[in-house]
Order: sequence, then structure tokens, then C-alpha cells
Amino acid sequence: MKLKAIYLITLSLCCLNTSLAQTILPTPMGIKPLGSRFEFKASLKLAYDGNCLQSALWLEEKLGKYVHIEKEQSNIGDIVLKCKGDIERFGEEGYGLQVDKAGISISSSTDAGIFYGIQSFFQLLPVEVQTGKAFNLKDFTIDGTEIIDQPKYSWRSFMIDSGRQYQTPQFIKRYLDYMAMMKINVFHWHLTEGQGWRIEIKKYPKLAEVGSKVATGKEQQGYYTQDEIRDIVAYAKKLHIMVVPEIDVPGHSEAALIAYPEMTCFGKAPETVMGFSPNLFCGGKESTYAFIEDILDEVSELFPSKYIHLGGDEAPKANWDKCPNCLKKIEEEHLNDSHDLQLYFSSRLANYMKTKGKKVIFWGDVVYNEGTILPDNVVIQWWNSRGHGDLALKNAIKRGHPVICNTNQYTYLNFPLVPWSRYKENRTFDIKKTYEDNTSDLENPDELVLGMGACIWTDWYVLEHMIDQRVFPRLFSLAEQMWHKGARLDFETFYGKVKQKYPLLTALGIDYGPALLEEVPEGYKWD
Repeated sequence: MKLKAIYLITLSLCCLNTSLAQTILPTPMGIKPLGSRFEFKASLKLAYDGNCLQSALWLEEKLGKYVHIEKEQSNIGDIVLKCKGDIERFGEEGYGLQVDKAGISISSSTDAGIFYGIQSFFQLLPVEVQTGKAFNLKDFTIDGTEIIDQPKYSWRSFMIDSGRQYQTPQFIKRYLDYMAMMKINVFHWHLTEGQGWRIEIKKYPKLAEVGSKVATGKEQQGYYTQDEIRDIVAYAKKLHIMVVPEIDVPGHSEAALIAYPEMTCFGKAPETVMGFSPNLFCGGKESTYAFIEDILDEVSELFPSKYIHLGGDEAPKANWDKCPNCLKKIEEEHLNDSHDLQLYFSSRLANYMKTKGKKVIFWGDVVYNEGTILPDNVVIQWWNSRGHGDLALKNAIKRGHPVICNTNQYTYLNFPLVPWSRYKENRTFDIKKTYEDNTSDLENPDELVLGMGACIWTDWYVLEHMIDQRVFPRLFSLAEQMWHKGARLDFETFYGKVKQKYPLLTALGIDYGPALLEEVPEGYKWD
């Protein structure tokens, strides 16, 4: 800790001669220094137009701790938010930020773009202000700067696995704040697993009451009430983050099937597993589809997102291959085999969600094989580059499905830098590997590629207190790849910017881990 403190002091002294605009992450598309400087006064007028009230309220709340803010719907002020910009110039989420002697101006075509401009503006302020700590902002000055920026991808997601290990609502909100800071706009919430069902379903109360307690680990008990979920979704909305729930079916469902064993092929409760097993929802019983559709009715009401994730990964078919109901369904529907039955299963649920105006995301497993054609509201999340290369990416594009790139090489941040627990040498990587060799960071992405995601899975007991050190600072590299629209910085330049964020991470209370393999101290604990 003492060495870390000395490092941070040295780093902060080195940064005094660096333009703060050059330290913004993700890196803006274009930065131009201006000659003048803006000086904060004891009272500032915040002017905004009616299309960006949400962002104006956020800024007022944050800056109002340091200076008196007079908020007014107009176009003249010390800080001006203009949400009537040219969409051809800014796109849906881009922005222009100008700081000069006269004031601070943020322009965009949407409130989301205004919000991202504010996030960049905040990185020009002292760490104390960025983190809500005490600071005398009066007379503080900012170098004159002009920034034009817009994202590379419209889909920039971060996933937390709350299925295997439960995290508190407060923890989830904390990570939503971090996502907003890095301009990540989708929270992919993995809510169901073999080791836990974490979402309250009123029609089937045992899903949460029983399914949340099937495993016995320290943080494997608990679920989110519908009121807690509504609160988290509302919190995310203020940060321009869309919450996409994942209800993983037919596999990774042992917790649900322990609660309702009649939904299995043979009517027997399975054992909970950390990984996956052939204990799937029965694909042959009509009651299975009615059960899942009832669940999705409630999930759809809780999450207004136009997307829902229904998993579909790692579903071994041993039970389906000998289940009389599944074999009968294969015959009745003229399917090829049990793999085709999963395509039928997935298509049926996707078509049901289409009636609710939803697009359905499946993991790439569903496009490995030929068979039933998936409907046009299906999006594929490409993940298993270690096992199947780019097969899912190619097949999805060939069949006309949009793709989210989220490969285990190297966006799975549960993989530590060095071996730990069941994570062996081939499941480790550092920030340099993520930045330079990430298979999801496509050089020339097809127009069907929506964007990119990052994950923190919690298998093998990655508990809540272990998440920070795995996610940070490596998430900066993935956020950079999701957002930055321009020439890639060389690694040394990029890593220099990351290190300049360490004082911010410390002030936020983030227990970040080592970034590079050679920086891992002897005896470093990943748990």
C-alpha cells in the first residue's frame, strides 16, 4: 500500500504538465487546444434546452456541491447544453465540447450525447470533484479545449454474472456509475444460472425462494425483488444505460429446475453445478413453453429495453436424446435432431418475444449448426473464440443476424492475469493482451456488427469483493475499443493514459488490480 501511495503521488506530479484533455478515456475522436482558459466562479449559470433536461439535472446535482448553480432553459450561460446539433456531425451519441474564456459549451443531437460530453468534461475537473469529495472549485481553471467525438459502436456493454454469485443492489449501482464514466451504454445482467435464480417472479415464487438458495457458497444466497429491479433500471436510465436481462435457457437452468422439477425431461430435480450439465428445460413438453413464456411476461414488464437475452449456450443434449417428449417433438415438427430441437426451442421463444416488440439475443452456440431458421429479431453474441474461432460470427452474418462481439479472447475479465483456482495458464491475460490481441476488436467490422461487450463471470467463487481487481484497470482497454473512433493509440501511449486514472480509481474506492503480467507482485492474492 505504501509503494502504491508513493507511485500515485509521483504520477500526479508528472501529470501537472499534461493537458487534461489528452488524458480523457475513452480517447475522443478529435482534440484541439484553444488559447484561453475557463475560470470557475462561486456562481454559475447552467443553460440548457428542453431536450437535455435529464443531463442538465445530473450536472446540476454533481457541480452543485461546489458552486451555486442557477439552472435555466435558455441558450446563454456559463455552461450551455445544446441538444439541437447536427445529427450528421454528431450521430446518435456524439458530442462537441468547447471550453474557452467565455464558458463551457456541450452540443449534441441527443440527450445521450450531451451526457457523454459531460462525462468528458468531468475528466477535466479535479479528482475530488469527479468523486464528490470536498474541494474549493472557485477560481479553478481549465485549459481551453475543443473536442469533437462520437462512438465507434452503438452497442457497448458490460455484463455481471449475478447468477453464480449474488451482488448487492448497491454494488450493481456502483458499477453502473463506472460504466457511465467510461461511456458504456448497456448493462447485460446475467440473472439466472445453475447455481442461482436471482429474479423474483410473482407467478412462480419458488424460482426465487428456492432457486436463489440451491448453492451453499458465501455469496450464493439472495435474489432481487421486483421493486429492487425497477429501482436499478430507473437508476441506469438516468445514466443513459439500457439494462438487458438474461434468462438463460434451456441450459444453465438447474436452479430453476430444482424449484420446478416437473419442467425437466424426467420430472426429477437435478443437482446444482458450477458449469453446465445435460439437465435442461424439456424441449418436448408444451408446459415448458407456457412456463417460460409466463416468466418472460413478467421480465418484459420489469425491463423496458427492446432487447432481452435468452442464453442458449452450453446445452448438452444427452437427456433430450432419450426423452420421449423431446423425441416426439422432433418427429412432430420434422426436425433433424436434438440440436435442431434447440433451434426450434429458441425460435419459438424469439417469436413469442417478437409479439412484445422485443429483439432476442442468444449466445453464438445457436448458429453453430444448420437447422430451423431463426427469426429476424434474433441477435447473436459471439463468445467462444477459444473453442470455435469465428464460426459464430461468420454464420450469424451469413444468415443476416446482427452480432455483438464478446469473445473469451479477451473480454472475459474474470480471467485473471496469472493462474488462480480453476483458471489455468490458458485462461489468463493482462491489459496489453486485451488491447493488442482482442479478437472482438475487429479491424473491418461488417455492418451487421452492433458492437462489443465485456463480461465478469463469477464461476469458481469470484465474490463481490474480488470483482474490482479483475475488472480494473483492464476495462479501460475494452471501453477504448468500444468507443474510440479514430486511429488506435500505440499501447505505451494508451497505457500511460490508464495509469493517469489510478488516482481517480483510488478516490472512487476501487480496489484495482495489476495491469501487466510483470507488475503482479509475488504472492498477490486474487481472492
